[in-house]
Amino acid sequence: MTSAKRLKIAIPKETAPFERRMAASPDTVKKYITLGLNVTIETGAGQHAAFTDDAFRAAGATIAPNTETLFKDASIILSVQPPDEPAIKLLPPGSLLIALLAPHENKSQLSALAKAKIESFSMDLIPRISRAQSMDALSSQSNLAGYKAVLDAANHYERAFPMMMTAAGMIAPAKIFIMGAGVAGLQAVATARRLGAIVSATDVRPAVKEQIASLGATFIAVEDEEFKKAETSGGYAKEMSKEYQAKQKALVEDHIAKQDIVITTALIPGRPAPRLITAAMARSMQPGSIIVDLAVESGGNCELSKPGEIIVENGVKIIGHRNVPARLATEASSLYARNLYNLLSIMINKETGGLAINYDDEIIKNIALTQNGKIIHPAFTTITPQEQSEKSSTAETKPAAKPKAKTAPKTKKSKEPAP
Repeated sequence: MTSAKRLKIAIPKETAPFERRMAASPDTVKKYITLGLNVTIETGAGQHAAFTDDAFRAAGATIAPNTETLFKDASIILSVQPPDEPAIKLLPPGSLLIALLAPHENKSQLSALAKAKIESFSMDLIPRISRAQSMDALSSQSNLAGYKAVLDAANHYERAFPMMMTAAGMIAPAKIFIMGAGVAGLQAVATARRLGAIVSATDVRPAVKEQIASLGATFIAVEDEEFKKAETSGGYAKEMSKEYQAKQKALVEDHIAKQDIVITTALIPGRPAPRLITAAMARSMQPGSIIVDLAVESGGNCELSKPGEIIVENGVKIIGHRNVPARLATEASSLYARNLYNLLSIMINKETGGLAINYDDEIIKNIALTQNGKIIHPAFTTITPQEQSEKSSTAETKPAAKPKAKTAPKTKKSKEPAP
């Protein structure tokens, strides 16, 4: 690419189920134009995020009437979800795709992108280093998910969160237990505390103990030798041994029975979500209690949760909304758009407006998946031909050793639909 021709950024309308976000905002469109880029957005792409076509036009973008027009001559494609097979066929060979590609769950897609000669980068793989904080899409979206989980719990909880003194007597505060204190969990702790609840939280990483305490919550965990080493160099939780899980289960089992609300947020990149709440634990809670499972789409932290459903078990509501960040579409889109801009800005030559990707850069090395017709990320170069040809399925993310329990007679679907 040369400075004689401005690079075209194409931003499609998201078509995946439950997806309401988009990959740009009027603010980031202005920034791209300042960088010397052209921006084209598919009509209606921002309708769920309250970003109108007129707002994008005013920011300097061109509005494309359809996907074919959008992708024609595009140099860079920015999206939230990965493109499906028909969309991949429309992408110009040699173009750059940046999205939440979820490569662990979409292995067959990597082969399709490589075959189409697309240079792809996954926002899921941004390293947790200080220089990349402004690009960390998982953190920006998890932050909103943690906040929304508390609001969802409050919406379904039939009592108040804070302690209240009234002429008729005192109202006791709600007791909320947050399981997993990453970005989502810490935001859930902070939000629940702001609403006046008594909050406790648990996590296998020692580093978060002080963070939990600083937010005014009580830390609950088995603090043995394994616990002291339970964090990866990237800042994620390690999968714990069965022995530790048994000890932790015994500790929290009694604690959960006394809670009004439990919010689970535990995820392990590339692995099924750890099972934190058994059916027996859920049934031990008092009628009217709430469980919100933010990991439901990765197999679920709660044995009884189901993706996209709200079920009731012995009077306990178990909420399993899909794509929780997308339920705050305006803010989620704005933050994700800024993450993309901050990443793309290190890929653009500020003087020429052309691409200048340094594949030796630590950030780029972590997120680059395909280039020149090949899968180049070391974590995925061993994908077998069978894996490349097969479509990834939801079953791949579920723990085989722990099938979901059969629905008990008292379990029923709520009449309240899960968005």
